[in-house]
Amino acid sequence: MVSRIADVLIPLALDTAYSYAVPDGLALKEGDVVQVPLATREVAGVVWSLREGQGANFKKVTGLIEAPALSPKMRKFLNWVAWYTLAPKGSALAMGLKLVDGERPEVVRVGVKLADRLPKRMTPARQKVIEAAQDGVVRLKSELAHMAGVSAGVVDGLIDEGTLETVALLQEPIAEAPDPDFREAGLSDGQSEAAAALIASMAEEHPPVTLLEGVTGSGKTEVYFEAVAETVRQGRQALILMPEIALTAQFLDRFAARFGVKPATWHSGITGRKRERLYGAIASGEAKVVAGARSALFLPYADLGLIVVDEEHETAYKQDDGVHYHARDMAVVRGRIENAPVVLASATPSIESRVNVQRGRYRHVRLPERFGGRQMPQIRAVDLRRETIPKGRWLSPTLNLSIEDTLGRGEQVLLFLNRRGYAPLTLCRACAHRYECPNCSAWLVEHRFRRALVCHHCGHVERTPQACISCGSVDSLVPCGPGVERIAEEVAEIFPDKRCIVLSSDMPGGTERLRTELAAIAAGEFDIVIGTQLVAKGHNFPLMTLVGVLDADIGLTSGDPRAAERTFQMLQQVTGRAGRGEKPGRALVQTWQPDHPVIAALVSGDAERFYEEEIRVREMAGLPPFGRLASLIVSAAEREAAEAHARAMALVAEPPPGVTVLGPAEAPLALIRGRYRYRLLVKTEREVDLQAYLRDWMSRCPKVRGNTKVAIDVDPQSFL
Repeated sequence: MVSRIADVLIPLALDTAYSYAVPDGLALKEGDVVQVPLATREVAGVVWSLREGQGANFKKVTGLIEAPALSPKMRKFLNWVAWYTLAPKGSALAMGLKLVDGERPEVVRVGVKLADRLPKRMTPARQKVIEAAQDGVVRLKSELAHMAGVSAGVVDGLIDEGTLETVALLQEPIAEAPDPDFREAGLSDGQSEAAAALIASMAEEHPPVTLLEGVTGSGKTEVYFEAVAETVRQGRQALILMPEIALTAQFLDRFAARFGVKPATWHSGITGRKRERLYGAIASGEAKVVAGARSALFLPYADLGLIVVDEEHETAYKQDDGVHYHARDMAVVRGRIENAPVVLASATPSIESRVNVQRGRYRHVRLPERFGGRQMPQIRAVDLRRETIPKGRWLSPTLNLSIEDTLGRGEQVLLFLNRRGYAPLTLCRACAHRYECPNCSAWLVEHRFRRALVCHHCGHVERTPQACISCGSVDSLVPCGPGVERIAEEVAEIFPDKRCIVLSSDMPGGTERLRTELAAIAAGEFDIVIGTQLVAKGHNFPLMTLVGVLDADIGLTSGDPRAAERTFQMLQQVTGRAGRGEKPGRALVQTWQPDHPVIAALVSGDAERFYEEEIRVREMAGLPPFGRLASLIVSAAEREAAEAHARAMALVAEPPPGVTVLGPAEAPLALIRGRYRYRLLVKTEREVDLQAYLRDWMSRCPKVRGNTKVAIDVDPQSFL
C-alpha cells in the first residue's frame, strides 16, 4: 500500500532526516514542526521533505506541533550552513528552531497603586513610598521602590498591610511598529549620498552586498537607518546584527530617536515567555526590525528585506563551539537566499571584505569625514625605548602630563589596556612557583578586587593565598605585568581627587551594571575611564578628548596570522573614542615598536597604507582570503588518546595537489577544561573544494572512541 512518508529532521547532532509514516487524515506540508517517536521518547522535528512510498513498517508521526513552519528559504539556508561548516544538519536546525513551552503559564505583570488604608506603623521609609504613590499611577514594585529610594521589602510590607493594592498590568508589546517618518534624519551631504546608494541598491533585481566604510564618528548608523526605514515602508523586515547587543543601550536610544520605538532585540539575555512571544512575532512578520546578536540570523523571518552587520570586522561574530560559523559570512549567504541586500558597516573593515570589494563582489560606500566637520583625533606614539618609566609604574611621564592637562580643562580621559584583572601572572619570589590553572595550560590571572586567582579560559577560581602553596613562604607572592585593576591603582595614587572607573567584562553586576556605567560616563560623571576592549565598541562619550593606549604591542606578539589586522582594528577603534563631541581629541599610544607597520599606519592616519601592505602579505602567503584554512582540533581527557587519534588521522590525510595538511601538533593552549588538545591545519588554494576534501578525509579516518572528540572549524578565527 502506497502511503505518505515524512522525512523529519530532528534538532540533535544527527546528519540525516528520519522517515516516518504520515497517519491518514493528518495534513502536513514541508517545513511543519511535528512530534515523532525517537527510541523510547517523543521529540520535536521538522518535516524536511514529503514523498510517497511503502511506509507500512515505519513509525508514525505523532502529531503536528503548534509552531511557525520553516519556509523553503529557511530550510535551504540551514542546509547550506551545515554543508559549509561540516556540522550535522540537526545541529544547524537546533539554532533555528525555538519551541513554545506549552506547560509554562503566561507571566502576568503586576503593578501597585495607593489604597485608602494607612499602615498601622509608619516609618520614614514607608512615608517616602506613600508620598511617591500619591499621584495614583500604577507602577511596578521595583519602579516605585526606586522612586522612593527604599528597598522592595518596604513596598511588600505596605502591600501586606493593604496600604498598596496590586493591579494586573497589560502585557508589554513585544514588537512595536517603528515609524520610518518619525523624525527627519538630518544627514550631511555625504551621509545623504551614502544613504541614497543603499536605498537604490534595494530596488535591484539581485540586491548586492555593500561595504559601508566610514571613519569613527562619521555617522554610519544614521546612514543605514535610512535603508532600514525604506525596508519598513515596503512592509518588509530588517535585521541588524551587532557583536554585543546586550551592551548597546546607546544604539537602542538612537534607534528610538529616529523611529519612535526601540527595535525588537534578540540575544541570550532574552529568555522564557518573552523569547517565545518574540520568536512568534518574527515568524509572523509582526516584528519589523530586529536588532540581535549572531543567533538572530537563524530566526524564521516572514519576509526579510534587509540585513545589516554592524562592526562587521568583530571577532565576536564567530561561533567557536557547536556549529562553527561566522555570522558575517552567513549573513551574506542568507541575504542571497532571501534576495535581500546586505550592508556590512565598519570603520575598520576586515581584510576579507576589502578584498571582496577589490574583486567586484561587494559594492563600496565611503564616509571619509566625521559628522559635523569634527576632526579625527591626533595620534602620537610614545616610544617606550626612550621614555623612563619608574619601576612598578605603567603610565609614561608624557601620558601623565597629558592626563593632567586634559583633566584641568574638565574633559575626560580613557586609558586602554586589553588585559582583565590585576596582573596576568602571579609568582613566588622565594621559589619562583607560578600559579597555573589545574584544568588549562594557562596562568591564573590575579583579580585583586575579588581577592581571587582566575582562569580566563575555563572560569576556574581559587582564593589568593597568603603563603606560597609550593614553599610556604609568607608575603612572597608578586604580580607580574599590569591588568586594568593595577592601572586603576596607579591612577588613584597619581590623581587621588579624580573620579575613576574600571570597565571590564568580568566585573560583577553583569549587563545592567555596564549599561548604567556607560550612561554615567557619557553624562560626565567620571573623569578617568580605564577599560579593556569593551570600551572600543562604538560608544560615544562626548566629553572624552584623550585616549591613552598603555601597551599597543600586546596583540602583535601572537602567532595568529590575523594579529596585525586585529591590532590595527582595535587601536583604530579605541583611539576613535576621542574627540567625538565638540572639542578636538588626541591619542597617545605607548609602544616598544613605533616603526611597526601597524603603529606607523595608525599614527600617520593612513589606513590605506596598512590595508595595502597587509593584503600584499596575505596574498604572498596564500592566506585567507587568497587561500582557505580549516582547523581540526582533536581533544581527549588523556593526552595519549588525543595524540594517537590525531596521528592516525594524519596518516590517512592523503592531500591532493593544492592541499597541505600541517600537524598534528599540540595546540597553543594544549589543555582546556581538562581536555588535552592536538591540532591539524588544512591549507588549500582558493579554488579547491575544501568541504569535499574534508568529507572525504573524515570518511577514511578511524572511528572516534571513548571520550575523544574531533572539532572541525572552517575559516578559523582563533588559532589557540
